[in-house]
Amino acid sequence: MSDAAPENTSDTDTEVRLRSALDQVPAYVPGKPAAAPEGVTAYKVSSNENPYPPLPSVLEVVRDAAASINRYPDMAVTELTQALSDSLGVPAEHVATGTGSVGVLGQVIAATCDPGDEVVYAWRSFEAYPIVTALAGAQSVQVGLDDHARHRLDAMRAAISDRTKVVIVCTPNNPTGPMVRHDELERFLDDVPGRVLVVIDEAYLEFVDDPEAPRSLELYRDRPNVMVLRTFSKAYGLAGLRIGYAVAHPPVASALRKTATPFGVNSIAQAAAVASLKAFDELKERVDALVAERTRVVAALRGQGWFIPDTQANFVWFGLGERSGDFAAAAQQAGLTLRQYGTDGVRATIGETEANDVLIEVAGAWLTEHPVDPA
Repeated sequence: MSDAAPENTSDTDTEVRLRSALDQVPAYVPGKPAAAPEGVTAYKVSSNENPYPPLPSVLEVVRDAAASINRYPDMAVTELTQALSDSLGVPAEHVATGTGSVGVLGQVIAATCDPGDEVVYAWRSFEAYPIVTALAGAQSVQVGLDDHARHRLDAMRAAISDRTKVVIVCTPNNPTGPMVRHDELERFLDDVPGRVLVVIDEAYLEFVDDPEAPRSLELYRDRPNVMVLRTFSKAYGLAGLRIGYAVAHPPVASALRKTATPFGVNSIAQAAAVASLKAFDELKERVDALVAERTRVVAALRGQGWFIPDTQANFVWFGLGERSGDFAAAAQQAGLTLRQYGTDGVRATIGETEANDVLIEVAGAWLTEHPVDPA
């Protein structure tokens, strides 16, 4: 053993060294919990959650599955994978699962991006996109939305470079609501280089009732570089169980399984998702009710003079810019917790009828005192 004295170290030499990429990772800002002044009913419409409680049939399955939580879940997610295969009409080997669609998206970026690679997406869009991109050491290429809060696909195509590995198309777009039409998405995909993976993020698919919506599975079938991303968090009401999935061609789907957290999709989530697929007709009644409420809310807000983008999701967007904070604060005073996006705008989830009524009332009163440009 050497008798040499240890070298002197400075304070900085003894600090844990974290990845420099973390300096570029923006913090995810979750929707605030419901809060209200004393005597006022509180409603949380900040997180795009389904306001309905779980179906009794799904709860029963959850209770049964809870009895075996001392065991590891099926890492291959076999039953759910087969159920999705049967439901969607795709081969089971084309299905990959993860902890919510955001978890699967993290798997996508981990499987495709090295430091310095690029990920192209519209902005403003889902807040997790820049986070998962930065964690991989990759670079975000954000393409601004148009005046109607829609994707500018031509500009996104122009933003693709030799360093681009992934393009994400969020339809309907979170947090603004508009969808991409099938014909324009098809033209876009035909023009994207085959080496670039295109992720069609359809977290809000079940709320779409526009006949011009993308037929995403049709688009993926003939294009090895196209994958579809979906979740059980929204329409299915399983947000607390964190389960999502992708449909992709075998090389991509296999890579997603390699980059997944082992045993990440827990046994209760797997059982609940299978039960939810079986109960979809019953769930569809709830989705239809929320879509009807969305139609009512949008009509009321536009009748007040608001410009509300053509939402196909379970939320509406107020593009208020610098006045976003004032509007969110006014809603909070009425017991309505909204989701503010800095100085870009405010998103309100379509919730229970009573919450929607408060939103309409607050929005009307605020607009009377603070006129905005209807365009």
